[in-house]
Amino acid sequence: TSEQIEHLHRRFKQLSRDQLTIRKENFDSIPDLEFNPIRGKIVHAFFDKRNLRQESDGLADEINFEDFLTIMSYFRPIEMNMDEEQLDRFRKEKLKFLFHMYDSDCDGKITLQEYRNVVEELLSGNPHLEKDSARSIADGAMMEAASICVGQMGPDQVYEGITFEDFLKMWQGIDIETKMHVRFLNMETIAHCY
Repeated sequence: TSEQIEHLHRRFKQLSRDQLTIRKENFDSIPDLEFNPIRGKIVHAFFDKRNLRQESDGLADEINFEDFLTIMSYFRPIEMNMDEEQLDRFRKEKLKFLFHMYDSDCDGKITLQEYRNVVEELLSGNPHLEKDSARSIADGAMMEAASICVGQMGPDQVYEGITFEDFLKMWQGIDIETKMHVRFLNMETIAHCY
């Protein structure tokens, strides 16, 4: 809505300190991100040219308000009047955004190493979990992904990584539409991301 855009513009100005663009370091002032184990991946996603719907890969040095709105559009809640085709496109856009967070080398595949890195980051705050345990969790999840996406593999077959099509299969039946959104409690508070 226009009210939400105005609210996001105020938030943008607050983050940018009234400048025309935001840089990565501007995200340092967001207290909720400070202790998030995947903070770096979240900030990275705001500057990922694939998420900005640009033609090239890589990272932008800074983003303007229009870019900020593009990123925030991935977090908009579903609308009650959406038909099945719109819901499907909406879901795929959200999942593409998440896929890009995992696919750090922009090759269109989430490799075992990329997945290990994310799992290790997510579990880094747990003092009772060793790095080897985190790797085992990632390896097990990757094996499960291979079984879902490829089926029974031969002993000489190697699963090279999760493609976006594989990623869609893995998320089938999981309600991403209502989980990955911004909720505006009121126009005076900061938007909360889920």
